Parts: sequence; C-alpha cells; structure tokens
Amino acid sequence: MDLSYLEIRGGVPLCGEVKVQGSKNGVLPILAACMLGTGVCVIENCPSIRDVNDTLEIMKMLGCRVEQYAGTVRVDASEVCRYEITAMEAARIRSSVLFLGALLGRMKKAVLPLPGGCAIGARPIDQHLWALAHLGAEFSGETRIVASAEELHGDIVSLPFPSVGATENTILAAVCASGETLIENAAREPEIDELCEFLNCRGARINREENGSIRICGGIPLGPVCYRMKADRIVTGTYLLAAAATGGMVRIVNDDASRLGMLTEVLDQMEVSISCREGAVCLDAQHVSESRVCAVPYLETAPHPGFPTDLQSPLMAALCRARGRSCICEKVFENRFCTADELKKMGAKIEIQGSLAVIDGVAQLHAGTLVPPDLRGGAALVIAALQAKGSTVISDMTYIDRGYEAIERDLARLGADIRRYR
Repeated sequence: MDLSYLEIRGGVPLCGEVKVQGSKNGVLPILAACMLGTGVCVIENCPSIRDVNDTLEIMKMLGCRVEQYAGTVRVDASEVCRYEITAMEAARIRSSVLFLGALLGRMKKAVLPLPGGCAIGARPIDQHLWALAHLGAEFSGETRIVASAEELHGDIVSLPFPSVGATENTILAAVCASGETLIENAAREPEIDELCEFLNCRGARINREENGSIRICGGIPLGPVCYRMKADRIVTGTYLLAAAATGGMVRIVNDDASRLGMLTEVLDQMEVSISCREGAVCLDAQHVSESRVCAVPYLETAPHPGFPTDLQSPLMAALCRARGRSCICEKVFENRFCTADELKKMGAKIEIQGSLAVIDGVAQLHAGTLVPPDLRGGAALVIAALQAKGSTVISDMTYIDRGYEAIERDLARLGADIRRYR
C-alpha cells in the first residue's frame, strides 16, 4: 500500500497543453522482447511507472543488465541465465505472463506463477498456453506454469478471441521458432503493431496482413536497436475525457487521433470538438452548457478498433454529470464496474445490471474520500474529483502509479488544483 494521496479541488476547467508519456501497454511486451536475440536494446520515451519498474526488476533477476536514465532504458540480455520467475516477483504485475513467450523463445524453458495485477476479472491465460502449444511448447504444473520445448516450430494459430496478451506471447515465441507462423484473429491494438515494429527494427520479418492476421518468419537473428516508444493512448484518452468533463480546452502533445479508435466518435457524441493538428490532439468543450456533456445512449467495450475497456471507467466518471442517461456495456472483462461504488459516494446515480452500467447524469458531484479499486478506476476517480464541488482525497496511489507517470504533474499543467502528499 502506498501511503501517498491526492487532494483535488474540483470545478476548474482544464486548459492548456501537456505532453503524454510513452505507452505502458506498448512498452511492457517490448521489454520482454529485449530478452531475445543479441546486442543492447535502448528504449527511449519509456514511461517511469510502477509496472515498468516491476518488469525491470524481474528482468534483472533473470540476468539482464538494466540501466534507467531520463526516460531511457538500456537492456543487455547477453547474460540471461534464469528461466524461473518466483511468485513474489510476479504477484505485482499482470504482464509478467509475457515472459512466458520470451523465455520459451530464449531458453526453451519457462516457470512462472499465475500473474498478478488488477482485480478486474478472471482474465484466464488458456489462450496463451493453447497458442504456444501449437508452436511446440509443453506444459505441466497446477499451481504454476511449467513450460518447455525441445524445439519451437511455426504453425497456423487461429485464436478463438483476439486476446492482446495471447497475441503478444505468440509473437515473442514465434519470432524464435523455425519456419513461418500465421496468427489468425490476432489482436489489432496499436501496441501489437508497435511490438512488431520493434522486432522488425531488430531484423525480424513480421507483417500484418489485410485481414488482420500476423505472419512471422521465424528463426531470423535479432540484433541491437534504439527504439522510441509512441505515446500512451489510454493516458491521452484519460486527459481528453477529463477536459471534456470539466468544460475545458486542451492540446495533448505526442499523440495522434488515428490511434484513439472509437474514442473520437464517443467524444463527438458528447458534443465536444476534437481535432488532430501538428502532432497533437486538441479538444474544446468550452461551449458545453454548464460544463455538462451530452449523454452517450449506449456503448459497448470491444477489442480495437472498438471502445477500449481501459477507458470504460474514465468514461463512466466523465458521464456522471452528463445531460441525460448513458449506458455502458462491458464486453471484455466481467468485473470492471467496481469504480461505480466509489462514484456513488460522490452523488453519482449509477445502476449496475450485470454487464450493463446505467448512468443518469446529475447536476453536481460532491467531494469525498475515495479509494481506487484498480488502475483505470483510480484515473476515473480523479476525473470525478475534478468535476466535484469541494476538496476530494484519493488515497493509496499504488494502482494509479502503475500506469500514470505523474498524473498530478500533468493535470496541474492543465490548470487543475491538485496536489500529492507523501
């Protein structure tokens, strides 16, 4: 538990410009990919967040030499000698499961416990194991994952669901396998293409086909690289929703609207103006009556290019004061409405009906003392606090720090009355 907390005085429209950190969901599989091949990997614009720090600690324990400085990470995996990740090392971070594909590719062995992270649903890894078995991996163990492969070989892997993690693990193993691998029904999230781009910069041959499948020519030696991470589209979305909810006008630097998927359509429904200019995303909600956006009648979360589940909680918070009734159907995870209980403490009118959240906008939210239920739920509470009357305290920054480099710094640059106390 992190004893630091945020204090936010609401009612101030966000205005100004801020640069967004590098992508959390993009950098974690790329760090795992640094375990493959030879030579030093340098990652620029790497976010300084808890999940990255935890990942790097695991890599050090596996034998990597790691240096961090000024938003740059340098990884030398030439002396990797371990293939087991302990329960203590993996418990803090869900993405530890990505070392399964990387270790199989590098060591032909992997032992790791079931992954940790946020409690937002079962998130089974059956598809990961099923896909890797197609490439020659064998599995044993009931309380942990014990994997081995005499030789990895290419195959056609047709995923039942376009799982991001299963797609990433398959890529990490397939790039080291002999022959060609075709991943059908592969995830289409921008972070998948960023992983492929990183590996191609190291000498791999990976192509995204027109139908969305990913073709990997395995067994090509991977060399050193210097790679710059793209902006975090979920952080960008969080700040855009915060600006919309407060009736502000912001310019988010280091991203472009093409990576935001369906969020731009949702912001249009909320009757705010959004555009892309000169490498930045601009939003203007100053014209919105009483700083209350228009409700979104019905929305489903879905794999990319649909509305991302990671922005479902921030959107819910932004709609708490909307004009009218909004409905959000969570189609990706079965336990991602925990934030609603905290929002209701602030006066939000939300009814949960299984996988459906019905939000009736209220004229005003009031301040309170809140506890984040998970990473994106923590960001949602920040958005709610920015709208609320009075001073809100958000305790325990553990979850928020997993994915946001310094949320209080960025929002303060946009004019928010926000302070962090340690």
